[in-house]
Amino acid sequence: MPDRPNFLLIMSDQHHCCIMGCAGDPLVRTPNLDALAAGGVRFSSAYCGAPLCVPSRMTFMTSRHCSDIDVYTNGCYLASDVPTFAHALGAAGYECTLGGRMHFAGPDQRHGFHQRLVGDVAGHLGHIPPVSCAQQRETVEVFGPGRTAYMAYDDAVLEGCRGYLRERGESPDEPFCLVAGFVLPHNPYIAPKTLYDYYHERVTLPHLPDGYLDNVPEPVRSIRRGRGFDEVTPEAARGARAAYYGLVEYFDGIVGRLLESLREAGLADNTIVIYTSDHGDCIGEHGWWCKTNFYEGSAGVPLIVNAPGHLHGPLACTANASLLDLGPTMLDYAGATPLPNVAGRSLRPLLQGQMPPEWDDTVFSEMVGYGDNPPGRMVKQGPWKLMHYPGFAPLLFNLDDDPEELVNRAGDPELYWLREQLLQRAMAGFDVHRFQGALAKRAGHWDTIRAWHRRLTTPNPEYWAPPPGAEVNVWPEE
Repeated sequence: MPDRPNFLLIMSDQHHCCIMGCAGDPLVRTPNLDALAAGGVRFSSAYCGAPLCVPSRMTFMTSRHCSDIDVYTNGCYLASDVPTFAHALGAAGYECTLGGRMHFAGPDQRHGFHQRLVGDVAGHLGHIPPVSCAQQRETVEVFGPGRTAYMAYDDAVLEGCRGYLRERGESPDEPFCLVAGFVLPHNPYIAPKTLYDYYHERVTLPHLPDGYLDNVPEPVRSIRRGRGFDEVTPEAARGARAAYYGLVEYFDGIVGRLLESLREAGLADNTIVIYTSDHGDCIGEHGWWCKTNFYEGSAGVPLIVNAPGHLHGPLACTANASLLDLGPTMLDYAGATPLPNVAGRSLRPLLQGQMPPEWDDTVFSEMVGYGDNPPGRMVKQGPWKLMHYPGFAPLLFNLDDDPEELVNRAGDPELYWLREQLLQRAMAGFDVHRFQGALAKRAGHWDTIRAWHRRLTTPNPEYWAPPPGAEVNVWPEE
């Protein structure tokens, strides 16, 4: 295999890290993701930099924490002078192509990519998603069989990426990095009828001990209640989970067709394939739907790396990894100049089955305020995960002993020093007052920008034009 491999990075949206056959889920059918893992390395403890779309994706692009790049909410945008891995790969001679979604907010829709095959499904400041795409009780109540604009969008992205791979197979001059950005399995909880029916008969609801929801510490409990999640009926929970499983299987089929095109183009032997998602979806775990919390279903992400000739695999890696690590990893394999001031690090030693003595098995995730979410930060060190919202008591879990995160051990006297060490690491440099001040300053700008967007009538090629009728986002299956 040549020294400068190609990269195909497949990024979904809101994929629960454990809902894959290769991750141990006994129900979901994901043969293509399972095959990708069987020939590579699957990270069982991978996390996003922020369990929210835009901050997570910008930390992925820059390998820096969202509090370091001033990207705090979905209304924030990444400054154009902040370098990304696409800039660094491009400077090293790679053609960097964005195949679809990256949820860039603001006027810069490239951030280092040479071209974009399909415009984004959303991302500008004037976009207001329908209730079926939001994070509240009413979201869960929109479930069942059917089609959505998101399915149509992912089909369009798939065809654009397959065409690109065919062209690259015919003229493989310079190495390439194709980021294929999809939006499934993000809600609405609507899936093709055959898949919805299959999972509706088989899916189970998350188990919670009696009284658990009433005893969850603040502020997690009040946020959950404020969004109406406690009022979700068992019928809606079952229907939403069935649709979500169906969407994961639907998306797995998209992955399979994309990898088939990679093989048909003769590029598979010289391409490192990475699969991940921007964050997860709790789909009812801990009484929570969607994301914006630090439980595994929200902050955890699937991460599979398949690199023929480069990996010590197949392997299930238990070390903690982060989306912030993917840019440095690709730059390492490409022989490119590293990005400056990054928090991520190359996963190459772990991919080769090594754990360097100096490796710090620690990752972070953070939320710097979003609606009713107060600022908070998560640190995961080895099996220990600490979640902390300043002003509230921390939560501490040992995921080896308690993978469902049901036993908060923050109050155990024998764990005092561990808790304080993790708390100190979590809060180092986390200046809540500075973040809130920056958000307040930006809020004064957004009304004018949103009004400007609403007046636009000229089609913008950076955004995908949905097929007729798809503007409502959900319609019956024909």
